[in-house]
Amino acid sequence: MKLGAVGSNCVDYYENLEGGKAFPGGGPVNMAVYARRLGAQSAYVGVVGDDPYGAMLRNAVAQKGVDVSRLRTLPGKTAVTQVRMEQGQRLLGDYDEGVLAQYRLTPEDLDFLESCDVVVCDLWGKVGGQFGELQARGIPTAFDGADRPWDPDCQIALPHTDYLFFSTEEGDTPQLRQRMVEYGKRGPRLVTAMLGSQGSLCWDGNGFHPWGIVPCPELVDSLGAGDSYIAGFLVALGEGKTLEQAMEQGARTATETLGYFGAW
Repeated sequence: MKLGAVGSNCVDYYENLEGGKAFPGGGPVNMAVYARRLGAQSAYVGVVGDDPYGAMLRNAVAQKGVDVSRLRTLPGKTAVTQVRMEQGQRLLGDYDEGVLAQYRLTPEDLDFLESCDVVVCDLWGKVGGQFGELQARGIPTAFDGADRPWDPDCQIALPHTDYLFFSTEEGDTPQLRQRMVEYGKRGPRLVTAMLGSQGSLCWDGNGFHPWGIVPCPELVDSLGAGDSYIAGFLVALGEGKTLEQAMEQGARTATETLGYFGAW
């Protein structure tokens, strides 16, 4: 199974951690790393700047075994999010997109992605509008709408998305289920809501499938948990497992990530 992760990447710069410390990440990057952790092949297709952060991100992802042959370097800045740790809580500050601001998949990128079993992007990935091109080539698509599935970037991708994911803290309510049904009518084969400590819920066009959590012995950091769930879920589907097995693998992968600091 091969997962293609496209679009956004980011360096999280913790200004008050050890005098200033940078960590590579971003949703699609995290998913590519987690897929490799699960034994699948993965590739990250995106762009970084020609600054030290770009080199750091490229090297870190490559060291995890992710194919970065389609990771371009352009003159300018790599995307950076400013972060502060206050009493154990992560506070997000300014976000500079850098060279990602005008990112698009090239024809060569699209050719490369035809070798993937599924291609995943997130809300900040810039390429949701190209999902139609991916589907036209027979490439299954997945989109992470984060906690804003109503965002225009998500809605643009929706008609050409096979697997939609989003996060919510509201729990399993009739209102949530109705929204999931409506999202499914727009195109996705599967619509999955990640409910945090309440597990997850998936709509497959015919019915709802709830799944719980895998208990975490010690919660250290929630960063990357949603990305972990998505990677686990998609890898399981790509390996021919059932929907319930995919949800379980997503939960187990998320729990592993909860047990350490940082995304990976």
